[in-house]
Amino acid sequence: PQGPGAPPTLRAHVVQMLSAGILSGKYKPGDRLNESQIARELNISRIPVREALSQLQEQGLVQNRERRGMFVTHITSDAVLQISSLRLILETEALRLARARITPEILAELEALVEQMENWDGSLLDARGLDLQFHRTLWRASGNPYLERTLYGLVIPLFAHKTLEHVTHDARRWRMSHHRTLLDAIMGRSGDDLQAVLVTHLRMS
Repeated sequence: PQGPGAPPTLRAHVVQMLSAGILSGKYKPGDRLNESQIARELNISRIPVREALSQLQEQGLVQNRERRGMFVTHITSDAVLQISSLRLILETEALRLARARITPEILAELEALVEQMENWDGSLLDARGLDLQFHRTLWRASGNPYLERTLYGLVIPLFAHKTLEHVTHDARRWRMSHHRTLLDAIMGRSGDDLQAVLVTHLRMS
């Protein structure tokens, strides 16, 4: 029997819906997420909304401001730089480990993602989803769950932040197609230095 919490499927649905709203820019950084208003909109009780918000807080998409409620994470440009420099160190390590451990299955998964990104013509939300999935697949391939989890926690607020940048479609497409260069460097096809390619990749974003 269920405890006092909401059914996990309902909570997962609310998490999915709110994170899609944040990543698509429906809810902007610094916006307050009103628990009762969201519950009314979805025609559900406040419990699953509260649980979903605290799950999003764990993921870094939402911040709890004391006595004021939950807000969409807002990060300053200084923070973006600090996060990015740390990400560079950790992700370089993750990619080195992934290179040594990559299986034909993981490679096929990455190739398919790169192909989708090269042919991408959809929404920014799709673009961001593919981008994150590609990197997460690589982090998972490192075989170090702590590294994977740390990178995910570090990078998620950046993905929320990116919704603010109104980059042109062409710039976004160029960035999407750069994942091929990254994959070639990991697989040793290009002879490019991993960290140098990653620096370019992160600069673009």
